[in-house]
Amino acid sequence: MMEKKTLIDQVTQLEHMIENSHHIVLFSGAGVSTESGLKDFRSKDGMYSQSSKYPTEYMLSSDMFWKHTEEFYEYYKKNFNCLDVQPNITHQYFKKLEDKNKLRAIVTQNIDGLHTKAGNKKVYEIHGTIMTNHCTQCYKNYDASYVFQSKGIPTCTCGGMIKTDVVLYGESLPEDAFEASIQAIQDADLLIVAGTSLTVEPASSLIRLFQGNYLVILNQTETSYDDQADLVIHDSLKNIFKNLHK
Repeated sequence: MMEKKTLIDQVTQLEHMIENSHHIVLFSGAGVSTESGLKDFRSKDGMYSQSSKYPTEYMLSSDMFWKHTEEFYEYYKKNFNCLDVQPNITHQYFKKLEDKNKLRAIVTQNIDGLHTKAGNKKVYEIHGTIMTNHCTQCYKNYDASYVFQSKGIPTCTCGGMIKTDVVLYGESLPEDAFEASIQAIQDADLLIVAGTSLTVEPASSLIRLFQGNYLVILNQTETSYDDQADLVIHDSLKNIFKNLHK
């Protein structure tokens, strides 16, 4: 019977993979941001467990936005204002990895903007972001502070309604970010998947495009891709990254 590796053994193996790689890509999910105090979606205390007038998917849908705009923004402002939230140890580690010219891109399902706040330059936000917003009539851009500080439905100087650039249920993923993510993953020699259950399509299908040397999955719970990975660590990201050499 094979002896189970300790966390230190697994982290050491990850360190060796990072040392031997030169084109690393991070694929990140909500679990990366939970250490900063944000809720994820599918855990027992996540967004999906909260009670609301409609199911969470509908509260965050395009249909909800256009048909019940005031209720949409009431829910959105209450649950997604993370402007005061700071990057955590995981964000900071990948900023340092980018500074060493090892990390070439971050593909993220997160909409909180924390990778960019940490200082990473090449971040592909395939589910959009709370940080940018636009007028639905004249397409003037507005930052997140304007939207979250507004009363009721945020409106443009032209009188048009402002819409968040978060990808809502029923909307297509941003084409430019998705195509750039495909290219980044195809070019990677090490793909680190962190803090995601890999259940949301079409984003999770990106993992199947990886043809590099090492696929690493770091997540508290099992994923459907675990048996395809070269290294799987089921632990908190905080525990993993505090043991990685800087």
